[in-house]
Amino acid sequence: MRHLWSFLAGVVAAPLAWILIALGQDGSARTVTRWEELGTYNTANLIQGAVYLAVAGILLGLLGTLRLSPAGPLVAGLLLAAPYVGFFIDPFAVRDAVPANWSLFGDPLPLVQVLDNGTTFVIGALLLMATFSTQRWRRWPCPATAGSAPSASDVEEAPRTDWSALTNPPESDVRPPTLGYPEPDTTPTTPLPRREAGSPWAAPPRTGPKRDDAADSTTG
Repeated sequence: MRHLWSFLAGVVAAPLAWILIALGQDGSARTVTRWEELGTYNTANLIQGAVYLAVAGILLGLLGTLRLSPAGPLVAGLLLAAPYVGFFIDPFAVRDAVPANWSLFGDPLPLVQVLDNGTTFVIGALLLMATFSTQRWRRWPCPATAGSAPSASDVEEAPRTDWSALTNPPESDVRPPTLGYPEPDTTPTTPLPRREAGSPWAAPPRTGPKRDDAADSTTG
């Protein structure tokens, strides 16, 4: 369905943009020419042509940038670029097919002028390039319904927090902090073993047998 609406938008936008550009270009050109003839200018005379060109730019910008079906920019680009391509085949037949001597709101509508200066071909090529955007060929993601709940695989389970330490504090004696000196510890301690007298560096006593020559010398 979106391709049909985009197609209709392209069919309507192409001729409408052509008309607005013709009105804006002709009005701007005649205003500037008048300024040169008089040697003075009044910028208020340029507002009407600028409005036509601005509306045409907004219309083509929406058609070329919005994420719609590529059918709209494709059709509009072909409708705007094909007449200028026809100049390579039979330019006089193409110019005769374009309506002339039309007017809108009392202003002349020179559609052939927009074709001759190549404006329609430039805009048509721009819209054709917009159809190559990969984002246009992707479908919009389906929005999730309000009543549907996310599956267990989509929602990661939050890590559980152990609050047992807060609800059930440990039974050990925890003294509150204080700014005073700590109380002396009166718990009896086990005395260290006493060390025997004597130097630890003393030589051990000799327990080996005495030599015979020493004994003989004492007896002799």
